[in-house]
Amino acid sequence: MTGLAFVSPWIIGFCVFQLLPICLAFYFSFTEYSVLESPLWIGLDNYAGLVRDPVFWKATANTGVFVVLVVALGTVLAIGIACLLNTNVWGRTVWRAMVFLPSLVPLVAAAMVWMWLYNGELGIINRTLDPVLGAVNALLRTDLRSPDWLGDPGWILVSLVIMTLWTLGNAMVIYLAALQDVPRSLYEAAAIDGVSRFGRFRHVTLPMISPVVLFNVITGLIAAWQVFAVPYIMLGPAGGPGRAGYFYTTYLYDNSLPYLRMGYASSMAWVQLVVILALTGLILWASKRVVHYQGGR
Repeated sequence: MTGLAFVSPWIIGFCVFQLLPICLAFYFSFTEYSVLESPLWIGLDNYAGLVRDPVFWKATANTGVFVVLVVALGTVLAIGIACLLNTNVWGRTVWRAMVFLPSLVPLVAAAMVWMWLYNGELGIINRTLDPVLGAVNALLRTDLRSPDWLGDPGWILVSLVIMTLWTLGNAMVIYLAALQDVPRSLYEAAAIDGVSRFGRFRHVTLPMISPVVLFNVITGLIAAWQVFAVPYIMLGPAGGPGRAGYFYTTYLYDNSLPYLRMGYASSMAWVQLVVILALTGLILWASKRVVHYQGGR
């Protein structure tokens, strides 16, 4: 009873602010609910509406591509940078801080900065690219132009992925800690056996840090699937031209508050939960052969 008394604030907070909303959202997903009126039971109509909704599929497709690019590229870059910063490079403490600091910048501030960086006329990215592309055009007689980062549907997802990869400092720090935990004796034994540097990375480093890779992949997947603030600020509620930057959570938000379709939004929330759980389970199942734990499972 004493232990329950100590944890009771957490239990009450969890039940009121998490468990109760989850249960209510499940109920509302079977109703037509505008918040201003009592919910009306409509059964599976909201879920059937999702299947017929082209905007829902557009937002889902955009989110899926974004998740694949961010998780895959983010994992490779974070591991690569962590390996570089795990060596005796000069000023490595400064380099580690420089890579980690962007992850501390608030999302709103980061989005505003990157909006100016991507500006077609005043942005430093295109200001840097213009002279380079001009020289290439003069040499090769081509007509290459700087991208319209946030105005061209073909470049919007690329722009958001680049901006997201700028904040991979958290994952890098976790990989760096895992690399420092790899026993040096394994590298020495591999070197004595004549294993190349790449072979040591493949057969020693990756297996030893594989549990950390699994952790970062799953957390990265969950975070990327719920992306909202950055595209909403940089592209507006419509997600840019052709809804190229319109994501799942943005559409969920639009249905819940601006459109007051709380039942429809609740069904989207539960579909999102099922998708994330399914992808997480698939990753855990696929990782059984490639993730190695020290001392066994």
